[in-house]
Amino acid sequence: MTLGRLAPALFVLLWSTGWVVAKYAGLFADPLTFLVLRYSAAVVLFYLVCRIAGVAWPKSRAAIRHAIVSGMFLHGLYLGMVWWAIGQGVPAALSGIIAGLQPLMTGIAAALLVGEALTGGQRLGLVLGFAGIAIAVLPNVLALDSGSIPIYAVAINVLAMACVTVGTIYQKRFLREGDLRAVATLQYVGALIVTVPAALVLEDLRVEWGIELFTALAWSVLGISMGAVALLLYLIRRGDVSKAASLIYLVPPLAALEAALMFGERLTVPMIVGTIVVVIGVYLTNRKPAVKDD
Repeated sequence: MTLGRLAPALFVLLWSTGWVVAKYAGLFADPLTFLVLRYSAAVVLFYLVCRIAGVAWPKSRAAIRHAIVSGMFLHGLYLGMVWWAIGQGVPAALSGIIAGLQPLMTGIAAALLVGEALTGGQRLGLVLGFAGIAIAVLPNVLALDSGSIPIYAVAINVLAMACVTVGTIYQKRFLREGDLRAVATLQYVGALIVTVPAALVLEDLRVEWGIELFTALAWSVLGISMGAVALLLYLIRRGDVSKAASLIYLVPPLAALEAALMFGERLTVPMIVGTIVVVIGVYLTNRKPAVKDD
């Protein structure tokens, strides 16, 4: 089986663990502080990989700038805002619904800015994906005390989805060439440019060093920052932006299953039904159109 076939499933599996890691890592470090550690380690490891493999770095200043700017949006602003918002009290269920907005936003933006033509089936798939997310988590959200959820933190979470949409479109438009390992290294530099000042201003830089922290950090760096992100960059470059983004629909339901296994969180019938709807939506969005015979 080729990487092209395995990449979507591997990306979803690895990326979904970020929700579990976010919950676990928050026990041992402030969210932005943890992300600074994660991004710093990713920069060092990606740089070593590039040096050992003899990877060619971008030759123009414009290419370097584009890689750094895309990293500021994809990692610095997106993950930083999501992790900070959850730390401020935004429930994971509500954050899941907000995350479900991203493929819709990306599909619309890709059609307007990059010129990607969406078929009727792909439009239906995007809508079904969002509907599945809503079915899966909305009952839990309605059961919450809305007065206990900070409105400003919800707004930051929504803004995070806009940032990852901008980063995905920017990546597709300006980073069509160059080794993905070099691009990823520069992107994490961009992430640090955003995250370090934010951590210094907003947090106490709390870190409780220990095996638990290092375990969470190791998986965050190797499994997510290196593995999942490399696959995402590969998918964006290989296929349509809207198709790659639609895979995000699968993340919240899968993360809910992982949370149930690791933390004992309850799986509900709406979560199961919503997951099935999401899978159908992603299939429709990523299905290759039939080739017409002449």
